[in-house]
Amino acid sequence: MSDNHTKDTFFTKYIWSIDHKVIGIQYGITALLWLLVGFGLMMVMRYQLAYPDTQIPFIGWIFGEDKLLLPEKYNSLGAMHGTIMIFLGVVPLAFGAFGNYLVPLQIGAIDMAFPRLNAASYWTYFLGSIIMVVGFFVPGGAANSGWTSYPPLADVATAGQTVWLLGMVMLITSSLLGSVNIMVTVIQLRAEGMTWFRLPIFVWTQFITAFLLLLAFPPLEAAGILQLMDRLAGTSFFLPTGLVVSGEVLTNAGGGSPLLWQHLFWFLAHPEVYVLILPAFGIISEIIANNTRKPLSGYKSLVYAMTFLGFMSFVVWAHHMYLTGMGTTMGAFFQTTTMIISIPSVVILTALLLSLWGGSIRFNTPMLFALAFLPMFGIGGLTGLPLGLAAADIHLHDTYYVIGHFHYVVAPGTLFALFAGVYFWFPKVTGKSLNESLGKLHFYFSFIFMNGVFMPMFIQGLAGVSRRLADGGQAYAHAADVIYLNEIMSWSAWLLGMAQLFFIANVVLTLFKARTGEINPWNATTIDWTETSSPPLGHGNFEKIPVVYRGPYEYSVPGSKIDFTPQTEKG
Repeated sequence: MSDNHTKDTFFTKYIWSIDHKVIGIQYGITALLWLLVGFGLMMVMRYQLAYPDTQIPFIGWIFGEDKLLLPEKYNSLGAMHGTIMIFLGVVPLAFGAFGNYLVPLQIGAIDMAFPRLNAASYWTYFLGSIIMVVGFFVPGGAANSGWTSYPPLADVATAGQTVWLLGMVMLITSSLLGSVNIMVTVIQLRAEGMTWFRLPIFVWTQFITAFLLLLAFPPLEAAGILQLMDRLAGTSFFLPTGLVVSGEVLTNAGGGSPLLWQHLFWFLAHPEVYVLILPAFGIISEIIANNTRKPLSGYKSLVYAMTFLGFMSFVVWAHHMYLTGMGTTMGAFFQTTTMIISIPSVVILTALLLSLWGGSIRFNTPMLFALAFLPMFGIGGLTGLPLGLAAADIHLHDTYYVIGHFHYVVAPGTLFALFAGVYFWFPKVTGKSLNESLGKLHFYFSFIFMNGVFMPMFIQGLAGVSRRLADGGQAYAHAADVIYLNEIMSWSAWLLGMAQLFFIANVVLTLFKARTGEINPWNATTIDWTETSSPPLGHGNFEKIPVVYRGPYEYSVPGSKIDFTPQTEKG
């Protein structure tokens, strides 16, 4: 097999490859670029919020001769920012990049179960992302109905909404292909001796995430196709009877339900939160175990809690819909399930915190990001509890409090974990270690300014300031006392963007360095570090298929000459 691949051209080896490692790198580079684009949109929006009705500096000409970001354009940027960051950035990076590259290496497989399906998954994602962004260039501009695409507004919006839906259908298809591949790979291709409870936690999180994607995405794909039919084929799945647009009654509207879309959307979108956070838990678990030099506390508790978390995520979606006229009985049910789902999250955080106790902690860059993840996710989780209570949600719904809660889970939560993973596995992918000084500068400035962006949102939300306002709440009398926070958040966002230059410079400069020749610079125990070179061999991964004899986190074993015992070492 390797001989065949040495004859490949550049395009067949690096572009049209079916090697899981190359596909993982393709996912990673593409997702990071889209994260940069999504972050750029946010920085423009933050200028508008800090200084409403003033000309956008440097790039204002994009928005017309007056250089003003009008409300409809602001809405487009908001919709595309959310879509790009989640569906084009975080999910492909967490699941597509890390999952593709590491799962086969960690279970001792030579590749994914379906290599060509794997390649199809990436290129479907790539095509969907391009289609999604084409919306900026169609008449009327990109989708402007929010990243939730609520009808009836989304059904009658400009052509950019159609493009958005087409792109979303492609992205969902990509995720479904990838999830099937991960599940079959983990079930069928584990190395000899790699039992279920010898799997690294990272593999468990990818496996559970694949289940979530497989079960949660089809309803939204169906909903997306139905909304496309409403827009293009004259149906009215989501258009109610008597809908008036621009003073005229729509002739094709009748009998549809906007609430049906909300149910189908949130049936995906709440499990989607755990699609973001579960891979993050997996990354953090690997890094904490490695840098405390001791086994994870409560390995089985972590597995059971993550599995329970995944499946409970399907019965909490309607807590996003308390204000739609939901009855008290249903409201009580979803309040109860929302409180219950907080229990496994607490179990996971507790196990990870206990893993720090008594450890010989190495405060390297991946560990710093991992340690910061714990309180940041904790803040995100705890601030979500009031939103799960119908009484509190009446005041907090659709305010900046919700934005703060969600972003603490996704930004200083998930993104910190992903940065930790990049710093940790970069030597495996490239054979080169990132600079620690630049890495720590990246961490400290990101930590400070990330909190500067999102913490004030809770204050504005508690004051009742609504989100999705192009003027930042300037027209609200009750926002007068907290409106100044917009400038603080905006300056923090711009400085946060500057902090990422440390990361970019670190990656670029490191790529020009010579390989270190170290196979296992972290002295880790899992197969991906102990049984492969850095970077791994070409298509095939292993010189000899490994056999597993022990669990994944046997650090500081009493009586051992070194403080780590590889999974492949006989007992």
